[in-house]
Amino acid sequence: MEQFSFKERIIFALVLCFVETVSGQSFPCVLRETKYGSVCVCNATYCDYLEDPTPVDDHEFVVVSSSKAGLRFDTTHGLFNLFKKHFIFDYDMRVSQAQKQPEFSSDRVNDKRYVHLEINREKHFQKITGFGGSHTGAVTYLTDQLPPTLQDHLYESFYAERGIGFNLMRIPLGGCDFDLSPWAYNEYPENDAELTNFTIDARDELRVAQIRRLIEVSKVKNLRIKGAAWSSPRWMKSNNAWTGFSHLKKEYYETWVNYHIKWIEMMEEQGLPIWAISTGNEPMNGVFFMYFVRFMSLGWTPKNQAIWLNDYLGPAIRNSKYKDLVLFGNDDQRYTYPYWFKMMNSTRENSLDYLDGLAVHWYWDEMVGPSLMDDALKMMPDKILLTTESCIGDKPWQKAAPLLGSWYRGEKYARAYLQDLQHGFNGWIDWNIILDEAGGPNYVNNTVDAPVIANTTDFQEFYKQPMFYTIGHFSKFIPEGSIRIESKRSNVNVDEIAFLRPDGTVCVVIFNSGKANVEVSVVDSEHGSIVLDLPPKSIHTLLYT
Repeated sequence: MEQFSFKERIIFALVLCFVETVSGQSFPCVLRETKYGSVCVCNATYCDYLEDPTPVDDHEFVVVSSSKAGLRFDTTHGLFNLFKKHFIFDYDMRVSQAQKQPEFSSDRVNDKRYVHLEINREKHFQKITGFGGSHTGAVTYLTDQLPPTLQDHLYESFYAERGIGFNLMRIPLGGCDFDLSPWAYNEYPENDAELTNFTIDARDELRVAQIRRLIEVSKVKNLRIKGAAWSSPRWMKSNNAWTGFSHLKKEYYETWVNYHIKWIEMMEEQGLPIWAISTGNEPMNGVFFMYFVRFMSLGWTPKNQAIWLNDYLGPAIRNSKYKDLVLFGNDDQRYTYPYWFKMMNSTRENSLDYLDGLAVHWYWDEMVGPSLMDDALKMMPDKILLTTESCIGDKPWQKAAPLLGSWYRGEKYARAYLQDLQHGFNGWIDWNIILDEAGGPNYVNNTVDAPVIANTTDFQEFYKQPMFYTIGHFSKFIPEGSIRIESKRSNVNVDEIAFLRPDGTVCVVIFNSGKANVEVSVVDSEHGSIVLDLPPKSIHTLLYT
């Protein structure tokens, strides 16, 4: 632990003294205070993890808690039907007890709130596909700078069971905005419709090696990799440029299909079977937003995309050895739903039958309500619905860089995950799993925040942000195959969602965004009741069988 300061060692010792001695608390977070809050520090010799906290006794429950004050996956155990309150003590209270000082918190107010929460296991909704992050060129570059043992901590933190249990991954076909420069396969020779020079790129070789190591170290089960193309080679495009107003030349519609199939074959040869691809990343960028978007893009209208999907891509995939490949449509913002698909179907009737899923980006969700997604699911109820890109710092009014320790940004993720899952989404793929302190690298300075930030001064540490843990309260405890079940709260003092997992465990995520403690009475339709006293500015995952 040579990388930790004296103060951090003291905090580490306090955490060890005041957490319960259970398997789930073997590797507590070591907090470091920052301008915006607190982060958890990982180096080559130490990183925080939470082993499986699932209760084994029918009458037992476990609550996993994170808070603005400093709790990070803290666990509390209890029993049902004891007619007593179970207090989740916040981090500042624990530290003050250790130092024999009065408790403190600028966020806490005296008035307590009360919520009655009913869980009904009998009423079922959507099934979960999973959660994940993106492995971009920026991620590849930064990860390569870390010592091997710290790389392994990064992989395990996201994809291992003792990490936050990701099972989905999004990677670009060629380059994207989070790269050191724009690029595509078969850039030369130009006008090469046969793609005679489609070969693996050195940047891809490094990324593939990292992903194979990730699989080996994390022991992730059933990793599902989804690909998306930001742009074709420039010679296939109407403007012969990486960005700007563009469309794919019609003489290359079949070539663009073969480009995708060759990429799938290449990844398979490298030991990375591809689970899904989309019809392209943010097609509106090359049609309406070319004055704002300076990174790689390929413009599509619903009409042209319907023709390409129905007449070229769909039949080629379904008649190939990759006939079971999952095809996602759109991969763009919520405000395009469901209009985009209605226009596609009016151009080519039944073209949407080739799609297995709908991919949506979260960037303007605050401006556009979830009713559009409800309408899309009514129109296409059999499709997988995933958020496939999300990050903070993209808006003009937000700082376009990481805010180390920002609980506010973590809360934004919690609200967004809850809303999407409450409206039928089957999962979520975040953007870059790691970035540098400036929010890059990025060749167009399109910098943003990320769940993990690398210390690029010496590449000996990385920092887990609060958003890493708020994401984890969903991804770690709601595995693939979980089914959302009914949950009803008596008022809005907390937000919540509940799932029945494949192992029979009930998982309830409870989010208290207010400044007061909330007493939550949880009543399960089969199991009985418990009363939890939850601290302010906190998120909790309740587990019981």
